[in-house]
Amino acid sequence: MMTLLTIFLVMLLVLTAFAVERTKDLLSAVIVFAAFSLILSVLWLILKAPDVALTEAAVGAGITTVVLLAVLAKTERYER
Repeated sequence: MMTLLTIFLVMLLVLTAFAVERTKDLLSAVIVFAAFSLILSVLWLILKAPDVALTEAAVGAGITTVVLLAVLAKTERYER
């Protein structure tokens, strides 16, 4: 059961990575990147690395998302 969950999360992780790279709307890219970080932190928990999972959730999904949203507020939303 855990193997199926791990495979599903890895496939979802790859899908979100491609979605971040392919989107032209920068706000959507930031939101999908936050989801990427949350999925990655769940994978770290499954791999029994709770310290890395907590750091990924705090830095990757938390602080990085806030910083990227602050930068996006000062710039244009769509890529040219």
